[in-house]
Amino acid sequence: MTSEPIRDPISDDLLTPQNAAFVIIDYQPVQVNSIASMDRQLLINHIVGCSRAAVEYGLPIIHSTVNVKTGLNKPPIPQVRKALQGYPTYDRTTINSWEDVEFRQAIKDAGRKKLIMTALWTEACLTFPALDALREGYEVYVPVDAVGGTSLAAHEAALRRIEQAGGRMISVPQLFCELQRDWKRADTVPAFMDLFIKTGGTAGIQFSYDRNE
Repeated sequence: MTSEPIRDPISDDLLTPQNAAFVIIDYQPVQVNSIASMDRQLLINHIVGCSRAAVEYGLPIIHSTVNVKTGLNKPPIPQVRKALQGYPTYDRTTINSWEDVEFRQAIKDAGRKKLIMTALWTEACLTFPALDALREGYEVYVPVDAVGGTSLAAHEAALRRIEQAGGRMISVPQLFCELQRDWKRADTVPAFMDLFIKTGGTAGIQFSYDRNE
């Protein structure tokens, strides 16, 4: 069994650690507690898994919050803060993060055209910047099992709208596998396996993150 030489990781049509950036928007207590499109603990597990994958594979990370500085909202949930410790957040007042100057500049500075985009809620804080990013020539990849809406109908309608505009739907396990790609890339295999275990990807077992961390 012989793996082919690693394809150019920048021009590769699939996601690679060298051609993608991770965008995470508004995983704050009010938003998480209002999710009705999927189990909230599973949502937390999945977004923490996505965040940890971005860190482990060295992706640029653009993390946005809304209304923390105004005092109208709280910082991200502790599990996300722990996973992204040391990475800056871009706080804003706009519902559409693409309309925030600092956020959009951070996207530009990342220098990646493939954006793995996650947000709460799907119908607003994900849809609006995703549509704007697509219009500006970015490729948008949405891990559908790490985002959520205020109802299943709202979540699914938002995903359809993004997909109709050219966005690409993926899953959390698919993201892990796409970034890893080959078991011979041994440096990241331990992290890869740990991500699967802690997001419930092994034998259907769900592991919960400590809410008090």
